[in-house]
Amino acid sequence: MTTEPTTEPTTEPTAEEAAQAAEPFRFFRLEVARTERLSPTLLRVTFGGGEGGDALDGFASGGYDQSLSLFLPHPGQAEPVMPTGPDWFNEYRALDPDVRAVLRSYTVRAQRPGEVDIDFVLHTDPAGPAAQWASGAVPGDWIIALGPAVPDNTGVRFRLPEDTDYVIVAADETALPAAAAILESLPAGLPAKVWIRVPHADDAIKLDSAADVEVGWLTGTADGVVDALRAAELPEGTPYAWLAGEAGMVRELRRQLVRERKFDRRAVSFTGYWRRGVTEDQFRYEPEEAAEDTGAAG
Repeated sequence: MTTEPTTEPTTEPTAEEAAQAAEPFRFFRLEVARTERLSPTLLRVTFGGGEGGDALDGFASGGYDQSLSLFLPHPGQAEPVMPTGPDWFNEYRALDPDVRAVLRSYTVRAQRPGEVDIDFVLHTDPAGPAAQWASGAVPGDWIIALGPAVPDNTGVRFRLPEDTDYVIVAADETALPAAAAILESLPAGLPAKVWIRVPHADDAIKLDSAADVEVGWLTGTADGVVDALRAAELPEGTPYAWLAGEAGMVRELRRQLVRERKFDRRAVSFTGYWRRGVTEDQFRYEPEEAAEDTGAAG
């Protein structure tokens, strides 16, 4: 819907508008502007504001490892079937799982005026619905995102304390976009030790940072990341660690730092992005291990 331009003073917001403005997350329609293959496993999809150009108004990524929820169409669907009203969650859960939009959590890789980049991992064993959608995405395709409306929000887990002497980053390919954004944010000269597990050697993309970064690219199983960290000689001083990826790997990394290396729990931010052998819905809605697998520092 369009409105005529006006020179009248702005009126007070309605109660509904004020409530929406106060919410840290709200729904956005993301329309594909272009795609770029970054590596054998990573595909970047750049979203714009669509024909009207204003669909991204109010989108406010906090940077770093900013997460958001994407609602994508099933293979064969032209658009996602997704309620976006006040009771959207209950309405969404009541829909047939084979019809309702596919829910996946992703990271905002970068935001520019009118554009947002999201990097998709193209798993092929077999390819899931999100990977299938991304690999076939063309300009004009669109999805729905529950994204940040304020930059300081709970979807940002990386919170670098001022007294940090060095940083540890350990991740797999699903957390590579967030790890890359985090490294770009680090101050010049800050030591950072990084281990990233990727499926293919050619997935070792260029990582930009002003920090003093040492990167270990690993292929093979997630155990390689755990073993590499255990064998590492770490600097002296106050650490801050960011761990993300497969939940079992993240759990072992955190236990190693807290129990074996005696890190302060508050100095370890950890997020399980997925769990081997279960679907996203199962991972998000299983209560037993959710607190340990998906919690942040503390």
